[in-house]
Amino acid sequence: MNAPTPFTDARPASVFGPSARARFAAHYPERPHILTHSLTSHPLLEIEALAQLAEKLPIASVEYNRGDLPIGVDGKPGSNGLTIAETIRRIAEAQSWAVLKNIEQVPAYEDLLLGLLEEIRPEIEAATGAMLTPQGFVFVSSPNSVTPYHFDPEHNILLQIRGSKVMTQFPAGDTRFVPDEAHEIYHSGGPRELKWDDGFLAHGTEFPIGPGEALFVPVMAPHFVKNGPAPSVSLSITWRSAWSYRESDARVFNAMLRRRGLSPKAPGRWPRQNYAKAYALRIMRRLGLTGS
Repeated sequence: MNAPTPFTDARPASVFGPSARARFAAHYPERPHILTHSLTSHPLLEIEALAQLAEKLPIASVEYNRGDLPIGVDGKPGSNGLTIAETIRRIAEAQSWAVLKNIEQVPAYEDLLLGLLEEIRPEIEAATGAMLTPQGFVFVSSPNSVTPYHFDPEHNILLQIRGSKVMTQFPAGDTRFVPDEAHEIYHSGGPRELKWDDGFLAHGTEFPIGPGEALFVPVMAPHFVKNGPAPSVSLSITWRSAWSYRESDARVFNAMLRRRGLSPKAPGRWPRQNYAKAYALRIMRRLGLTGS
C-alpha cells in the first residue's frame, strides 16, 4: 500500500490569510463565524488517501453510520453494513457519514494538523492561553446525509474541503437547548448525542459552507449538519484550553453533587473560569474520592 504524499509537498504557504486570522481573533472563543482558507486540494485529503488512513487508525478512532437519519436520534445511529474503508471509497452512493478521529496518530496527518494550528496559535493564545491537546478529525459524508444533533468539548474550526454542507448551531450554555444534566452526563462519560425538539429549529443559526470556507464552532455549542447534494470531505482542527478543561471538570463535579440530591449552579461560560469546582474535583481525584 502506497503511503499518502507527505504533508509538506502540497500545503500552501499560508492556509489562513491575514483577513481570516483577524476575523478569527475578533470572534474567538464564543462567537461562531465563517472564515476563508486555501486548503481545498491536498493529497492527504483525497478519498483514496482517507480510505487508507481509516485502515491504519485503531478501531476506536473510526465511526461510521447510516446518513439517512433524522436530526435527533436516540443513542448511536445504526450500522450501514460496510467497512470503514468501503464506506469512504463508496461515499457517493453509501448513504452514510464517517468520521476519522485523532488523525494525528499518523505522522503525516499530525504535521498537517499542527501546521494549520500553528498559523492561528497567536490568536488562540492571546484569548484563552496555551493551546492544549491538538486533535484532528476528518468527516466524509454522502450526499444529503445528516449528522444528528450533538455537541463537542473542543474549540473547533471545520474546514470544508469538497462538497458543501449546512451546520445549524445553537448558543452554547443555553439550557433551552441542552439541559445541565445532559452536559454532566456527557462529561461523566456519556454520549454526545442530544435530545432534539422540533421547536428548537426556529432558534438555530444556519451556516452554509463550501470548499474554501471554514466554520468556527464554540466549545459545547449544540449543532446538527445537513450535507449538500455532492459527497463531502471536511477537516476539523481542534484544541482545548485550560478554561475548557475547567468547565468540563466543573460539570463532573456538578454531576457528583446532583447524585447526592443537590441542585448545583451551572458553570459559567467564557470569560468565567470555574476555578473552585474544577480544582475541588481535581483534589478529590488525587484522593480517590470521585467514585459514585
